[in-house]
Amino acid sequence: MKALRAVIIILALCSSGCKQVLKSVEETFKPDDAAVSREIQKQAAADSSAKPVATQQDSLSIKIEAHISTETHTSTSTTTHTHASTRESKKFLTDTTRLKRAEKALRALPQFAGKEIFIYRSVHFYGDGNIMLMLRHPENPKYVDNYTYSDGKWSAPTPAQISLHDDVDSKLVSLDRINFANAARVARVYNGKTAEVEGAKPATSVYVSIWDRRMRWFPGTINGTRERYDIQFNEDGSLKSFRPD
Repeated sequence: MKALRAVIIILALCSSGCKQVLKSVEETFKPDDAAVSREIQKQAAADSSAKPVATQQDSLSIKIEAHISTETHTSTSTTTHTHASTRESKKFLTDTTRLKRAEKALRALPQFAGKEIFIYRSVHFYGDGNIMLMLRHPENPKYVDNYTYSDGKWSAPTPAQISLHDDVDSKLVSLDRINFANAARVARVYNGKTAEVEGAKPATSVYVSIWDRRMRWFPGTINGTRERYDIQFNEDGSLKSFRPD
């Protein structure tokens, strides 16, 4: 649009014969873009002496129309891509295939080749396609590292600071017990129950919490406009209980 403003300023400096052309250029802001061509043709027919100017303005108008067309096309394409990406991301929590792919990629990390993977404290699955978790260091069992899954791949590990008095072992669970595909089951069950509760909203994330070598899926509550429910899941993501809180 900066280029469009510059062209209008140049047109303002032209002779009086350009006024109608300037008016037609301004009409490019209106829905009827064809008005530009019609006004230029009228000006050329009414004033033959302005023919060179009209020719010049024809060239400028063509450039303006091309610029607007390009910007409109680019904007539409970007919007369409954004909407498509948003729709795709919202499906992540219930997309078993993508969740399995994320788990497979985690197991394939070279630092864990031939080693059992242990998850520390929690695993968070987000509707935007991200996963966040901490894993026990593959070489030093006293250390823990952060990992993030984004855009279909896992990040490099970053050190996680934990207390020297923290009992790391009690907050570990083998990856073999946490099937990522079960997150989809949790999300589907949870969202199904929210549909039964007035004012309740579907989950935008689900996660596993680990303590005393046990694990529990969350969210653990469903809040409606009038009611509140406690919801619990089995390890495989199936419904364990659903009752008023």
